[in-house]
Amino acid sequence: MVLRITKQYAARVQQMIQRMDAIQGKNADAVNTLEDQVNDIVHEWQQKMEKLGAHPKGLWLADFDSGDGYYCWKFPEESIEYWHRYSDGFSGRIRILGGSVGTNGEQSRPADAKNSGVVQEF
Repeated sequence: MVLRITKQYAARVQQMIQRMDAIQGKNADAVNTLEDQVNDIVHEWQQKMEKLGAHPKGLWLADFDSGDGYYCWKFPEESIEYWHRYSDGFSGRIRILGGSVGTNGEQSRPADAKNSGVVQEF
């Protein structure tokens, strides 16, 4: 569900950017209007992600609380494959490889996101 929703919003933003590029330098007011619309679309996406229990952290980037860190997803990833501690953020992402990831990077915790109930239908 998260991937499908994000694909739809990303496509809408891409269309707006293409329209902005086509009129850049010709109509500043129209470009400003399109920029506002892009911001509105991104804000709508963020609200949808929050309703699904995610914490939007950037453009098409969402974290899901695991109790001791976050499962981390970024579009266009097909599934949740990364985890990071609360204090680490995106740069501290550790790939989940069929097991689990511990606080020191060793494979120990949390469980694989696909089987954890964090995301029912990704």
